[in-house]
Amino acid sequence: MDLYQTFKTRTPIIGVVHLLPLPTSPRWGGSLKAVIDRAEQEATALASGGVDGIIVENFFDAPFTKNQVDPAVVSAMTVVVQRIQNLVTLPIGLNVLRNDAKSAIAIASCVRAQFIRVNVLTGVMATDQGLIEGEAHQLLRYRRELGSDVKILADVLVKHARPLSSPNLTVAVQDTIERGLADAVILSGWATGSPPTQEDLELASGAAKGTPVFIGSGADWENVATLLQAADGVIVSSSLKRHGQIEQPIDPIRVSQFVEAARRSWNSKSTSKSTEQVKLHS
Repeated sequence: MDLYQTFKTRTPIIGVVHLLPLPTSPRWGGSLKAVIDRAEQEATALASGGVDGIIVENFFDAPFTKNQVDPAVVSAMTVVVQRIQNLVTLPIGLNVLRNDAKSAIAIASCVRAQFIRVNVLTGVMATDQGLIEGEAHQLLRYRRELGSDVKILADVLVKHARPLSSPNLTVAVQDTIERGLADAVILSGWATGSPPTQEDLELASGAAKGTPVFIGSGADWENVATLLQAADGVIVSSSLKRHGQIEQPIDPIRVSQFVEAARRSWNSKSTSKSTEQVKLHS
């Protein structure tokens, strides 16, 4: 995946819009307008704060179905993404939770979004929704059928889940890329808001052999500089919310703080790389 081509930067910050409960979900409030208004407000806050891309998730639809979501969820997410696209010019992605990658790629292809996030692309994970099996075979063929070039960002050993086989990170990363054909991989901590370890990021980066590795959870303005030393980009949400509380809307000031901290880390990363190159050539 050419990150520069997709995001116009080599180390993208992707902010997440957590949609309020959608039709047919247990906490659906009855007003799609309320969902759209909040999504537009959050997308604007992310864009004005300087992120490089936005991913839209049906985050508040819990408890989630493990595979296919209701058609009303697909319809609502399609409408919301189009409304966001009218407001911001950033690359947009979709994550249809818990693992409806087929719906995500269908929406993305129709609205010309650039990427999707897939929680389980390969392997089998034990989750609170039951056993989730990766369906890379169907997804990749469906993408070809649609004539789509939507990029697939796939979680490896995804949060809120445990692998059924031995949790060897290197093997899992290699399988996701070489056998699942992911365009990029995502590494998270064990739960929403918890970061991956530096050691795991370095292991994943080595195993990915040039395929981009994203931080998928737990990044905040204090730790992002350290985490990005071993990653190619970051997906962020919880720490951008008002008071850092997940149910609150996104705070534009927190977005700016985070983006500034991340940019500083890239500058130091590129400076140290330049220094190393000078040493090598002298």
